[in-house]
Amino acid sequence: MSNGRDYAAEYARYHGKPEKIKERAQRNQARAEMAKSYGKAAIAGKDVHHKKAIRNGGGNGKSNLGLASVHKNRGWERER
Repeated sequence: MSNGRDYAAEYARYHGKPEKIKERAQRNQARAEMAKSYGKAAIAGKDVHHKKAIRNGGGNGKSNLGLASVHKNRGWERER
C-alpha cells in the first residue's frame, strides 16, 4: 500500500517555482476577468479557455480568451 502523494514536496519541486506561480496567477486573473464580463452564473461549470495556451506564450487579452465546457477544455492533448 502506498503512502499517497507528497503534496508539499510536489509544490516545492514544481508548483512553487516562480514561473509556475506566475502562470497560475494569469489563469486566476483570466477567470476573474471573464466573471466580471459575463457574470459568475454564466461561467459556472465552465472553463476559461486560452486560445493560445499560457505555456505557449499566450496571454489574457480578450481576443485570446473564451468559455468552454470542462469536457472540451481538459485532456485534449492525450486524445490526439
